Amino acid sequence: MLRHEITEILQIYYLSQKYFCGLHIWNFFISAVTFKHIGILGNSSKRVNHSYDINLELERLMSYIKDSETGQRGFLITKDSTFLAPYLNSKKKIDHSFDRVKAYTKGNPEQESNVRKLSFYISKRQNYLSAILHLSLTKPLNDKSIKEKLLIGKQTMDSIRNHIDEMIHLEKRTLKSRESNYNDTIQVTPVFVYTTLLVTLLLITISYIRINRDLDKSQTSNNRLALMNESNSLAEIVGNFGSWQLKVDTKEYTISDNTYRLLGFEPGGFFSSEENFMKYIHSEDLPAFRENMDKMKSNNPALFTYRIIRKDKKVRYFRTTGRIVTNKSGDEILIGTTSDVTDQVLASLSLEQQNLELEASNKELLAFNYVASHDLQEPLRKIQTFVSRLADKEYDNLSDNGKEFMSRINSSVERMRILIDDLLQYSRTTKTEKVFEEVNLNDLLENAKSDLQQFIDEKKAVIKSDKLPEMTVIPFQVQQLFTNIIGNSLKYSKEDVPPKIKIACQKVIASEEAAIPKKTKDKFYKFTFTDNGIGFEQEYAEKIFVLFNRLHNKNEYVGTGIGLAICKKIVENHKGFIFAEGKPTIGSTFTIYLPEDCT
Repeated sequence: MLRHEITEILQIYYLSQKYFCGLHIWNFFISAVTFKHIGILGNSSKRVNHSYDINLELERLMSYIKDSETGQRGFLITKDSTFLAPYLNSKKKIDHSFDRVKAYTKGNPEQESNVRKLSFYISKRQNYLSAILHLSLTKPLNDKSIKEKLLIGKQTMDSIRNHIDEMIHLEKRTLKSRESNYNDTIQVTPVFVYTTLLVTLLLITISYIRINRDLDKSQTSNNRLALMNESNSLAEIVGNFGSWQLKVDTKEYTISDNTYRLLGFEPGGFFSSEENFMKYIHSEDLPAFRENMDKMKSNNPALFTYRIIRKDKKVRYFRTTGRIVTNKSGDEILIGTTSDVTDQVLASLSLEQQNLELEASNKELLAFNYVASHDLQEPLRKIQTFVSRLADKEYDNLSDNGKEFMSRINSSVERMRILIDDLLQYSRTTKTEKVFEEVNLNDLLENAKSDLQQFIDEKKAVIKSDKLPEMTVIPFQVQQLFTNIIGNSLKYSKEDVPPKIKIACQKVIASEEAAIPKKTKDKFYKFTFTDNGIGFEQEYAEKIFVLFNRLHNKNEYVGTGIGLAICKKIVENHKGFIFAEGKPTIGSTFTIYLPEDCT
């Protein structure tokens, strides 16, 4: 829930930033378009002014040329040198004005061509003006050579006038086109500006409404987040754990309030840093703590336990785990939890001590088994030997009571021997190393029947079996299982009725068998051993698998009450189940489930 609330707030924040970003982009776009439009308007205005400047400069150039000609004409008529002042001054003005016209028309091929021609005629006209003035000093005005030069000068002046008129006409045409474009741009500008303002105002209004709505959601989420933070703090207190964060790059370390409490401080009791936290770690556990923290910083999750020394000097056991996460900014943050597991660790240490004691007890039991298998059987063999010798040599000299006592001693010794053998067999089933092998169960069944052959022949028993599968089992234990169950059916058969034992096998699914616990999902082999013996009451179906539990008096049926307990232990060693079902005077059925994979 806390993560969900934080994610929702972040989403609202990013949406708000998205609105602002979109608005900024739109403003940037509008600014760019407006700037472009203003640039177009300015360029259009510049082009119009440029055309006016060319026309004005051409007229000015023409005026300077006329001034030069007027000054020459006044001097020729009056021979007064004062009239030459306009002529002399106009030369520089003509050159300067012509340079300006040349600069204005640069880049316009048509006008540049006119400028080159104009330059030729202006130079020609000025040359003839100088030549006529020079001739007028020595010859009269009606001189033929002067008249010729005056005529050529007039023609040149006409050419200058025609070229200037042509250039002015060309610029007027261009000016008309530029003025039209300028007017069009001027007319569009208000519409563009008003449209832009309206769209911008609309976007600002929409953004304002959506931001307000998101702010309302953010406020609601903030309230929920505050509540979740309080719930999380309460959960840390109840769960006896704390949380922390470490920015991998900046080493900024933050711990929760309950982490302070676990160390015996009030929240904020010391400056939150990794080094300050490590001051409370037991010196013997500090190297391992640093090593595991380095693993987690390398994005290798770890779970480790260490000792800390609280502010009150009490030693507690902490367990820490964490993992790397990457936030939206790309920062790697190591987040984790720290739990006080002192009670669990102490309980585990206590359990280890109990396991050590149990291991010692098992060793003692093994020693007892050794004694039982060697030292206890030796006196029994000697008792049997001496009783046998006594029976051979002194039996006839014994009274009837002595003979009865002799028989009882022999019977008790035999029962003791059987009991010791069964106990050793049960211990072997419990403690022997479990070595699984793939074997054919038919072979193990035949071996079990061979072990019981004398008993089978005495009882004239009939044993029928389905074909059994190959399985990976502990061979000698499964053979013992077959031996004990068949032996049990032979032992508790009806008097004067040949035992009939039927062994069936089929493959089943655990979920389809009512007897198997529901959580089991494996496939099993189901073995059923059915006999026609004396049976038993169903209320004893579980008790018969209990060690030393017997349903009949030892004088009625020989046994120690260990055989079926051994069967149950063997089945459990193979992760299976065994059940018994009996009907008095009808018989009994033993059902065994062994999984396909017993290992």
